[in-house]
Amino acid sequence: MEFSIKQSSPEKLHCGCVAVGVFDGGKLSGAAQALDQASGNYLGGIIAKGDMGGKAASTLLLHKVPGIAAERVLLVGLGKPKEVTDKVSMEILRAAFRALQGTPAKDAALYCGDENTGRDAAWVARQAVLVAAEIAYRPDSLKSKPEKPAALKSLALATMGKPSAALKAAVGQAAAIARGVKLTKDLGNLPGNICTPAYLAERALALAKEHKAIKTTVLEEKDMRKLGMGSLLSVTRGSEQPAKLITLEYRGADRKQKPVVLVGKGITFDSGGISLKPGAEMDEMKYDMSGAASVLGTLQAIAEMGLPLNVTGIIPACENLPSGRATKPGDIVTSMSGQTIEILNTDAEGRLILCDALTYAARFEPDTVVDIATLTGACVIALGHVTSGLLSNRDDLAKELLAAGEQIYDRAWQLPLYEEYQPQLDSNFADMQNIGGRPAGTITAACFLSRFTRDYRWAHLDIAGTAWKSGKEKGATGRPVPLLAQFLINRVAK
Repeated sequence: MEFSIKQSSPEKLHCGCVAVGVFDGGKLSGAAQALDQASGNYLGGIIAKGDMGGKAASTLLLHKVPGIAAERVLLVGLGKPKEVTDKVSMEILRAAFRALQGTPAKDAALYCGDENTGRDAAWVARQAVLVAAEIAYRPDSLKSKPEKPAALKSLALATMGKPSAALKAAVGQAAAIARGVKLTKDLGNLPGNICTPAYLAERALALAKEHKAIKTTVLEEKDMRKLGMGSLLSVTRGSEQPAKLITLEYRGADRKQKPVVLVGKGITFDSGGISLKPGAEMDEMKYDMSGAASVLGTLQAIAEMGLPLNVTGIIPACENLPSGRATKPGDIVTSMSGQTIEILNTDAEGRLILCDALTYAARFEPDTVVDIATLTGACVIALGHVTSGLLSNRDDLAKELLAAGEQIYDRAWQLPLYEEYQPQLDSNFADMQNIGGRPAGTITAACFLSRFTRDYRWAHLDIAGTAWKSGKEKGATGRPVPLLAQFLINRVAK
């Protein structure tokens, strides 16, 4: 979908549909008032008859409104201004775009003022772009007969007055983020027999061809052995698919500027290894590379924006499968850092590939490192599917990420990383064990990673509950690409 900004009186816009707001009680928004005046009180008559009361997220589609250039008018209920939260605003936008997608309109214009939310027009426009792309997305590329795509191909975020620079920036950034989210969703929804470690490497190389600012390097297992990545390689032992260590370097600033490094967990299928998972819903373990997909999506988004900063993406990619060669519970391996690990559960494999990737990240002399991983089921129990888990060795970094998530409505919640949790990882036979027991599972997983990140600012995002949806709406969400992109945009602003 194409996105743009248009400055025009709503009655003069030639398009398939123009969408305007109505407050609870039937009060018309500024754009709706302009339509009502041009149409000889046509909208007022509709409201007087009770067809539209302005309840939040209600919609009413009108055809051939007199005096209006658009083919259709969509009235969208905005609710009571003082009661509209961010959540309600998102529900209003989703209702509007579901209604728009249900029409034959090829283009539409949405008037997004700041009169309904307390948020400014730039916030509304940013969310409108992201929601429009979300509603339009179809995960059916592998069906022999894919669904017919929605007719709506272009959306204008419309204003009656001169659009602000903030509004223009918000729309351009949101459009790039939406395309990054789409890439992340596309990769996450692919099955494990297609999206292998080699496939991820191919997509990373393709990104470098599309964007001159990105340089991609792929290391093979022999290269990892030379680097001493015994922990990462222990995970891939049971698979016939060779592991890949993928690095993408985006250069948007002077080479002297230290990069932000994003490390994404890339387990393209996770059976649990010898510690085999239950069969129910094991198909969803194709999403265990969602951290890797979010790194690729974020790199694409910032490359499209041309952000003036340096960002490096590191993706350790492999499968976790059982075989006669697979790592066994009780095995001890040596990580790239030289620390030894007793593997008590082969299904706690994400931290085993991340720890070597985090050690590898130090060679880029990073300003900041953020890893993104579908790491623990414990995070789903703690936070459900609403917020991502966040842990960090620097509170100022955690605050930056939390603020970015609130700003773009892709939220995270900080959990503690106290030293008192570390003894749960003690081992009688190695420097540490890879699990800390049932209590505080998300925290002890982060404690494990923290032992490999002492030399730099680091944060960990556990997206096990937010990277995909199950059930009837099964599919990748594209999170936390919006959070990561906004975090990087904010760093440029600083």
